[in-house]
Amino acid sequence: MAFCLWMTGLPCSGKTTIVRKLAETIPNLAILDGDELREWFSPKDFSKEARDEHNRRVAHLSKLLLKHNVPMGVSLISPYKENRANAREIIGDDTKFFEVYVNASLAQCEERDVKGMYAKARSGEIKGFTGIDDPYEAPDSADLVLDTENKSLDESAAEVLEFLKSKNLI
Repeated sequence: MAFCLWMTGLPCSGKTTIVRKLAETIPNLAILDGDELREWFSPKDFSKEARDEHNRRVAHLSKLLLKHNVPMGVSLISPYKENRANAREIIGDDTKFFEVYVNASLAQCEERDVKGMYAKARSGEIKGFTGIDDPYEAPDSADLVLDTENKSLDESAAEVLEFLKSKNLI
């Protein structure tokens, strides 16, 4: 059965890691990673307008994949509530679109940052970095909230699998 897990959270909160873990269990799970898609698909700047456009494009791609019965995990910061509302509207099927908030504190995300992006943002080398000088608007009512600060990767993936089972999607 097709579905779209729209994984949102701060950089380094665990979005892509969880989706990759889910791919070990869910056959045919498409992994739509925001960083990879931006490289080929969207504006390279990180202005609000560019972020909004990137989110719209990924949402449209997700809608097309759902139309062809492809289950997917979309790993995208989606920093603004408006981005996620637009994605839900574009995809247009609340029985298949699920906003998953991958919640970890800024301090924890900075600790996990192996690429040094947060340090570069704090030094001013990167401008408009989510969580540092650009806001992340946490969801008010996500379909699922994962506490990746206090739960392991396996526990977080198991929560997603249980959620999908409760919706009769796996």
